[in-house]
Amino acid sequence: MTTTTFSIYAAFMISMTGLAFHRTHLLSALICLEGMMLSIYVGLTMWCLQTQSMLFTLSPMTLLTLSACEAGAGLAILVATTRTHGSDSMQNMNLLQC
Repeated sequence: MTTTTFSIYAAFMISMTGLAFHRTHLLSALICLEGMMLSIYVGLTMWCLQTQSMLFTLSPMTLLTLSACEAGAGLAILVATTRTHGSDSMQNMNLLQC
């Protein structure tokens, strides 16, 4: 395992543990999700460069576009939650209520 591969795996696992253990605020969960998406993006880009395949060259750009859409939707949910509940604390939210 090269140091680049180890760094990508480590970044993904750190983001995953952050998402699993620090779920007190919605913003911290969104940041952990963005870290996971960025590590997947870097890994996919490095894989496409190593294989030199023209078939998968659009995959990193598609993933980056979907990641930007996910970030925009997450921030919209964060703003709506902050306006209705007063904070982004996950303990104040009950997802079963409208």
